[in-house]
Amino acid sequence: MLFLILAESALETVPASLQSAPAILKIAKKRKKEPSKLILDSSLFPHLVRKLPMGERRGRPDIVHISLLCALRTPLNMEGQLKVYVHTLNDKVIEVNPEVRLPRNYNRFVGLMEQLYEHRQVPLGSTPLLTLKDMTLPSLMKEINPERVILFCEEGVRVRLDEYMRSLSSLSRVAAIVGGFPHGSFFDQTESLADEKISIYDKPLDAWTVVSRVIYCYELATIKLE
Repeated sequence: MLFLILAESALETVPASLQSAPAILKIAKKRKKEPSKLILDSSLFPHLVRKLPMGERRGRPDIVHISLLCALRTPLNMEGQLKVYVHTLNDKVIEVNPEVRLPRNYNRFVGLMEQLYEHRQVPLGSTPLLTLKDMTLPSLMKEINPERVILFCEEGVRVRLDEYMRSLSSLSRVAAIVGGFPHGSFFDQTESLADEKISIYDKPLDAWTVVSRVIYCYELATIKLE
C-alpha cells in the first residue's frame, strides 16, 4: 500500500487580513459568498497574496487539483493500493476517499473545496468522499504508521525511481511525501519525518509530475497489470 501525502499544500480559505480588500469583496459579491469562505487563489489577486507571510508558497489550489487528478485515476488506486491525503500549510488534512471522482474543471474543484472547508466533509448526509480535519503532519504520519517514509525533494539522494521502488516492494505500508507548494523547501519538521530524502531529477519538477512517476513506478514494483 502506498500512502501519498501532498504536504504543506498551498490550499486555504482567504485569511482574515485580506477579507476586506476591494478585490476580494468584488469576487465575493459576484459569487454571492462571504469573503472568509472563498478559496485563496493567487491567480486572481497576485499582488495581495504576495504581501502575505510566505506569500510565494500560498494561493495555489491548482497544484492540489492537478496532483489529485493524476493520482486518483491510476491503476494503483483502482486496485485499492493507494491512499491519498492532502496536508495544508495551515495544518489541515484532507482525507481522500479512493472512490471520489473529482471535477476536472478547475472552477468546479474550487467550489468543491469551498464546500469542504465550510462543512468539513462532502457530500453531506452520506459516506464522505472528502473529509477535512485539523491535524498536523506528524499526527497524520502517526495515524498512518508506515514502515518507511520517503520525502521527494531536489536536495535528496538521486535515484533511479523504478529500481528504488522495487527495493521497497517487500514493505506493506510505504508513505511518499510530495510538496504541494510552488516554491521553496520543506519545513524542518516535515523533513524530520522522513526516513529517506530522494531526488528523481536534477531540475525542479511540478508536484503532479512527481506524483505520476512515483505512483507509476510503485505500480510496476508491486502489482501485476494484465
